[in-house]
Amino acid sequence: MNPSPFARLKEVALSQDLADPLASFRARFAYPKLHDSNSIYFTGNSLGLMPLAARDSLTQELDTWSQYGVEGHFQGPQPWVSFHQPFSDWLAPLLGAQPQEVVAMGSLTANLHFLLASFYRPSPTRFKILCEGSSFPSDFYALDSQARWHGFDPAQAVVEIHPRPGEHTLRTDDILAQIEALGPSLALVMLGGVNYLTGQFFDLQNIAKAAHRVGANMGTDLAHAIGNVPLSLHDWNIDFAAWCSYKYLNSGPGAAAGIFVHEKHLGKSDIPRLEGWWGHQPDTRFLMGRHMQPAHTAEAWQHSNAPVMNMAAQRASLALFAEAGQDRLQAKRESLVRFFLQAYHALQQDLPAGSLDCLTPESLPDRGCQSSLVFPGRGKSFFDWLSRAGVIADWREPNVVRIAPVPLYNTHLEVWTFLDLVRQGLRA
Repeated sequence: MNPSPFARLKEVALSQDLADPLASFRARFAYPKLHDSNSIYFTGNSLGLMPLAARDSLTQELDTWSQYGVEGHFQGPQPWVSFHQPFSDWLAPLLGAQPQEVVAMGSLTANLHFLLASFYRPSPTRFKILCEGSSFPSDFYALDSQARWHGFDPAQAVVEIHPRPGEHTLRTDDILAQIEALGPSLALVMLGGVNYLTGQFFDLQNIAKAAHRVGANMGTDLAHAIGNVPLSLHDWNIDFAAWCSYKYLNSGPGAAAGIFVHEKHLGKSDIPRLEGWWGHQPDTRFLMGRHMQPAHTAEAWQHSNAPVMNMAAQRASLALFAEAGQDRLQAKRESLVRFFLQAYHALQQDLPAGSLDCLTPESLPDRGCQSSLVFPGRGKSFFDWLSRAGVIADWREPNVVRIAPVPLYNTHLEVWTFLDLVRQGLRA
């Protein structure tokens, strides 16, 4: 019997992996084991793998602490007083930003609140916030609490937009039409760059243009976008953005997050901020002046000195991104996505109709690494079966499995093997 189209794709996967210019990077990460074998790790959208160099990077800072004590702020291989500064240069290419627009700091939701304090300035008539109806819950909590903080009822102030009936994702035209309809009542458009549930990558450039046309600001949560999809925040004229670094940036649980503030907002005295010491101009910060003199970069929004120990792991990961290069990373991402789609459609020919669906758009400009698979009629027990078979993925109620093959450490063969396990499980 001739092998099925899906089965034949295993050889295609092996061939593409042999030609992969980033193949050597896989050996520079720690892979969780299951039954003494590497797992298929597809949860870079939740927690990226540990770069092996993170251990040495952290040890270096522990050695500095041990050798110098408090003087480690000014001595050692990378003095702590300026520890955060190189991160702006490393992060900027991942964001399509200028280094002065970027600072590594804080945590995602706290950073979002700091930015909303500056860019959500409602009036009695312009107070509404537009967001996607399937935002990550913490974004909803932040937006609702900001509305209440300013004296508005979130039910009136926070406007959710949902896909059309029978569709999984939002249409850009519907977002633009909603912005136009809200018009002079709209204060802020706040979207996830890539939606956490569906994996949809929004057309941030055109959405920002529409927001600015009606007089609103544009912000975005890039937790599922940075290190995943190509971004051009500066050219797209995004007002602000926040992200975490433990997903695609492989920086470890609770690692320092970051913010972007567009150059047009930097150095302005009429933008309110919730300010802290580390946002003071660096050259006079240690004079301990009574009055704030904000930095002329995004550091003006920074509150505290760098959390050196957890940023050490991020430093190791960002070095790998810089070495791999944006062009090669995006080429590998597209290759993995194309192969997934090819194998996914071939697999559906081997399965009963309606046993497998995907929430994520197929068009490459509308998606990143993540694919959100739906298993109608299957519960958590099916996901648990995949886990026992060696897949580390992500479950979302009631029947969604999110996977994210990422360029730095995943392979085409892993994509095929995962879908083959899906085939076996559904047939069982």
